[in-house]
Amino acid sequence: MTLKKFVLIPVIIGVLACLIQALDQLLYTSVPPEGNVGFSWISFQSWAVYFLAGCTVRGGIKAFIAYAIGIAASIVIMLLGGAMTPALGFFAVPVAVGVIAFCAIFCERSEWLSLVPALFIGAGAFFAFMNYVPNANFCTAALTEMIYCTIGLIFGYVTICLRSAYEKKVAEDNSKEEKE
Repeated sequence: MTLKKFVLIPVIIGVLACLIQALDQLLYTSVPPEGNVGFSWISFQSWAVYFLAGCTVRGGIKAFIAYAIGIAASIVIMLLGGAMTPALGFFAVPVAVGVIAFCAIFCERSEWLSLVPALFIGAGAFFAFMNYVPNANFCTAALTEMIYCTIGLIFGYVTICLRSAYEKKVAEDNSKEEKE
């Protein structure tokens, strides 16, 4: 594909990125917790995860499941770390992280739960949310993260649809040019 023909692909990606940011600016005041400043960063992460997951609807579903498991794992880590603090002090949260990370790796053994990198990205986003978003609680953080995760996964799907359609058109045009 020539550079002249390729340039439309970055334009498409740029427009989609612009749309995610605009959507966030329209949406963030409607999602919890009150007073947040937006979560487009979660959508951008999950958009990238769609590509990590193989650029398929099946992969997108696996990514969605992995994000949810990551959130659940984060909640368990926080609760377990808090419960073990009287006994372990400084080491309570590191031990909780180690135990849950150990358990999370067993997801690799299940087809639908095997997208472990997305699980860790979802968990990391949840920890960031809980640590840096004022007024966040488990329910509001989980709900909002999954909303924005879904937005990103949809944008991943749309990206693949648009790029595939454009690349098919370019290939057809090239084929016609070769025949002439």
